[in-house]
Amino acid sequence: MGGWLAVLSLALVCFALAAFLLRLPKEGYALFGSVLLFGLAGYAWQGSPDQPGSPKAAMVQEARSGDDMVDARISLFDTVQAKPSYLVTSDAFARRGQFDDAAGMLRRGLTENPDHLEGWLALAMALTAHADGFVTPAAVHAYDRARAIDPANPAADFFLGFSFLQVGEVRRAREIWAGLLARSPEDAPWREDLEGRLAQLDDMIANAPMLQ
Repeated sequence: MGGWLAVLSLALVCFALAAFLLRLPKEGYALFGSVLLFGLAGYAWQGSPDQPGSPKAAMVQEARSGDDMVDARISLFDTVQAKPSYLVTSDAFARRGQFDDAAGMLRRGLTENPDHLEGWLALAMALTAHADGFVTPAAVHAYDRARAIDPANPAADFFLGFSFLQVGEVRRAREIWAGLLARSPEDAPWREDLEGRLAQLDDMIANAPMLQ
């Protein structure tokens, strides 16, 4: 916990320096805070500040590109089972950054496969990526469809929460992840990782109440 507090303190100091010493305009607070938050979230997802140089076993790695987005989703599903052709083609589009084409392919495929959870999740992520990270109503609908197909699968709420975190909506992300944790069985393999993320968000909110 001491390592996390040090990282959080450093982020807050950076924000204070920019806001007061460098006289960052108030209208820039949200953007600068989001940049700091995104960097901190990425560090939190990929390592443990309490153990320098030691990788942390997390649910997925942070998605920074089309390749990362696809790989993050795939990591939560059975890689042995064959994927439907429309999902494979959509993933190829997404890996090249053609998120609109990826979403179009998924919509056509889901018309004939309306109960395909991974397909709905892929659509939600493609729509979010196409909107430069913002969670559109269409993306929320796709996440809802994925959740409805298998309420026990954490993927929909996990990625939905991270999408809100990426655009600086910390409290919304916390609300979604807290709900996921409350619904998760005590022996769920993702509980420990999720509890750690929630603790980070709680510290951020407590130390920076201006966060959304």
